Amino acid sequence: MIAQRIASVMNADRIAVIENGTVVAFDNHENLMKTCETYRDIYASQMKGGSGNE
Repeated sequence: MIAQRIASVMNADRIAVIENGTVVAFDNHENLMKTCETYRDIYASQMKGGSGNE
């Protein structure tokens, strides 16, 4: 699956975080929240901005 919305992929077994055409992280949602600043930034802009499903 390819998606731009965190809500669409956060339950996936593995998520690839791509920045400027390069995979910068590859893990599940929980671990990405702990280890990937790019993923956390995307999460914050989408989910806490009221545009997500949480």
